[in-house]
Amino acid sequence: MQMAIDKWLLAQHLAGKHPPCLRFYTWMPATISLGFHQNKYPDNWKNLYWQGERVDLVKRPTGGRAVLHQGDLTYMVVTNTLSNNRMQAYRDICEFLIVGWKQLGIYLDYGMAGRGYIHNPNCFGTATSADLVTNEGYKLIGSAQLRKGNVILQHGSMRLRSDSELFSQVFGEGFYSTDVFKNLNFQTLIDILVIAAQTCFDVEFEVQSFSQDEWDTIIATMF
Repeated sequence: MQMAIDKWLLAQHLAGKHPPCLRFYTWMPATISLGFHQNKYPDNWKNLYWQGERVDLVKRPTGGRAVLHQGDLTYMVVTNTLSNNRMQAYRDICEFLIVGWKQLGIYLDYGMAGRGYIHNPNCFGTATSADLVTNEGYKLIGSAQLRKGNVILQHGSMRLRSDSELFSQVFGEGFYSTDVFKNLNFQTLIDILVIAAQTCFDVEFEVQSFSQDEWDTIIATMF
């Protein structure tokens, strides 16, 4: 459903029917999202369970590698008129994340991993120049893009309360976390990031709900 919504918003913006938008959401049940070009992944990912529910598998329209969506907060941006340079476009969008997290006392900068990351199916296993890491080297936010013409869809996952046992089952490795992330209220974080985005993008957001006709169209794309 989340991917269907994001693809619909991208199509609407491309058609000139919807303004640029920013969305935040969580996932239920726990889900592994695969990058658009990621066709190989461990067979056991098809039969994972967490808290009695099967872990979903879904393909993102954006690139990158697999992300475990459990205890994370996802952001989505659809916009245009950004730089034609891919990395500059990442930085233009990610600026609001750096500004917002700084208000919480978390200072973020870009990762430095090279192309070797493609051999790791785990998005959070390495941090490229499109990702944001803390001063301690913890990759907090992984982001990926899809560009169509001058319009960009960018996804990003903020890893806050991941279950370490499930994470290990999926990727065969542990991860670092702190109580700062675990105790952070999601709505508080969203409010801070929305204000940061309004400042960085020089816009004022208006909250809009989908009409029943729009919901029907979005749901129809899922089947």
